[in-house]
Amino acid sequence: MITLSDLALEVLNTADATAKAVLSRKNAEIWRSNPQMPVGNSTPPDRPARPEKPDLINPHDMPRRRGQSEKSRATLLHAVLHIELNAIDLAWDMVARFNSHEMPREFFDDWVIVGDEEGKHFMLLSDRVAELGYSYGDFPAHDGLWEAAYDTRNDIAARLAIVPMVLEARGLDVTPGMITRFAKMEDFESIKILEIILAEEIGHVASGNRWFHYICGKTQKSPKEYWQDLVRKNFRGLLKPPFNEEARTKADMTPDYYLPLVERHKP
Repeated sequence: MITLSDLALEVLNTADATAKAVLSRKNAEIWRSNPQMPVGNSTPPDRPARPEKPDLINPHDMPRRRGQSEKSRATLLHAVLHIELNAIDLAWDMVARFNSHEMPREFFDDWVIVGDEEGKHFMLLSDRVAELGYSYGDFPAHDGLWEAAYDTRNDIAARLAIVPMVLEARGLDVTPGMITRFAKMEDFESIKILEIILAEEIGHVASGNRWFHYICGKTQKSPKEYWQDLVRKNFRGLLKPPFNEEARTKADMTPDYYLPLVERHKP
């Protein structure tokens, strides 16, 4: 009998970016339509299958995305597109990697939803980039998201603390600025896509937060103090303002969680 773990591994082992996004959505529907399907067990790869392009470079070497040309807009959207491809793998890796942690079925339901929505985001952005004359892989990208995933591969609490509650929460912070930038270019088609992504990413951060609290409840830890400790130990870099406090609060990430970490790093 096929299991959810089998579906997750199928996505993780698919190299073609578009095929990965399509399969993510398809396998999410298979899970939803089979309420008796077992979660199963699996050993996911340390690194998911990926296409040969884009070239992965150091974040500090990423080219600046300036101007209003179609290439400039495509370059900006490509950066988000790359994040969404990583997010597909991150969602299914969460399913496949932590299926032996005695998590309830609702945990897997939530991350399947995330995988489905990340696949949708990828396809929306991919289509828009194609309308501008480009495709995924035409511009360089960096590997910071998967490096964070690899570093937290053995600790479900750390994975939840860093990936959805730091990195995806950062997406809530920067997307409004991108929307403003595209508004100045009168690129309303790109704005529609970014607004969809922003609204749904709030739910992804909220899922990470909810299951982090669940683990803290099982281990009798203070969620706020434990999260701050895990961020100090596992996050490379600083928590940088400005913060989208409205979106973060909707995801139950209140300022008393993250502001102390920012203050801690002030000179």
